[in-house]
Amino acid sequence: MRREDEVSYGKTPIPGVLRPDARERRLLWTLAMVQFTNVLDFLIIMPLGPQYMRVFFITPSQFALLVSGYALSAAVAGFGAALFLDRWDRKRALLGLYAGFALATFLCAMAWNYPLLLAGRVIAGAFGGVAGAVVLAIIGDAVPEIRRGRAMGMVMSAFSVASVLGVPIGLWLATQLDWHAPFLVLTLLSVIVWLMAARALPSMRTHVHDLGLSDSWKRLWKILTDLNHLRAFGLMYFMTSAGFCIIPYLSVYMVQNVGLTEHQLPYIYFAGGACTFFSMNWIGRLADRHGKFRMFAIMLVCSFFATLLMTHLSRSSVVIAVSVSTLLMVCFSGRFVPAMAMITSSVRRDQRGGFMSVNSAIQQFACGSAAFFAGSVMGQSSSGEITRFALVGIISIGLALLALVCARLIRVVDADEEPLLGAGQ
Repeated sequence: MRREDEVSYGKTPIPGVLRPDARERRLLWTLAMVQFTNVLDFLIIMPLGPQYMRVFFITPSQFALLVSGYALSAAVAGFGAALFLDRWDRKRALLGLYAGFALATFLCAMAWNYPLLLAGRVIAGAFGGVAGAVVLAIIGDAVPEIRRGRAMGMVMSAFSVASVLGVPIGLWLATQLDWHAPFLVLTLLSVIVWLMAARALPSMRTHVHDLGLSDSWKRLWKILTDLNHLRAFGLMYFMTSAGFCIIPYLSVYMVQNVGLTEHQLPYIYFAGGACTFFSMNWIGRLADRHGKFRMFAIMLVCSFFATLLMTHLSRSSVVIAVSVSTLLMVCFSGRFVPAMAMITSSVRRDQRGGFMSVNSAIQQFACGSAAFFAGSVMGQSSSGEITRFALVGIISIGLALLALVCARLIRVVDADEEPLLGAGQ
């Protein structure tokens, strides 16, 4: 990126540098497909909660373990992978991890009881969590800081597409056939996407260092002790914890407390996904133009109102329930886009693979610990309703405020780096 094209948060960028070229768009679409399957594998568990509780005779806490087991496994794997990711070509690393993810998804499809399904979720988390970190590292390497909000919005809109198409189709397959069917279809789709990625992704080796294990430990220590990195890690931890106090229990709360049926749950994910598909891209572009932190703060405040509405919702019509849940999804996803742009800009390229792996580990640990904590706070009445969900909402808001403090202190350190696609990769 040329010197005159540089921009810091809050300044008005030059319009021409905000438009990606064909190579960058092709790369981002490929990464979005990888993220789509990765996110869908994680999301599909949540709306199937009522079915798992009925089929396996498990409690809300045991269901929470299916969510947190995936996340905590990804956290452990992320810390381990941080030692090695910056020593490998980004393309080979992603393809290897994604292959492991596809195999783990197939194991989930073949599981016939709760322990085997839990084991499959743990293995899927180990591969899928680190693969997600590599995707974000590739964006940081290939896309200049001035366009990173837009790029993050595009790739992270995979969450929206997974909600609009993947989750409703997965729920339909689960209700028409059984809960194994969504994982079988997802396995087949993952194989197709792997072949696409093998063809479309460029080799990325500029960051590679031929280091011994002791040197890798030293690099990891530098990543973990850098003050700016710690602020970024804090932002990720608190923001993710705030969301995953609520999100895993959305479907269960909608059925048990709000009065929706399991067949009506796809409406929530379809409406939320459709709106966030547009809102995430829109918010990403606004973040590039008006400042990442400014947009993060605005969406964070909006999410407070959405959280209070959701966690205090009582018996309601489908229209009201879908409207409130959609507002929650738009606000939660909207704060994530500028936050990820800030996080990827807080680290230099030669440390980005290890940094993003640690960041992913922290994110997954936050997912697992927050889901488990919220599950232990909540209870269930004799009529089956979820109790103390409003208290969980207050805790979520408190965690989000801590994320705002961390975000305010993050510095951009990679504005001078030449993007790899621009360097002829």
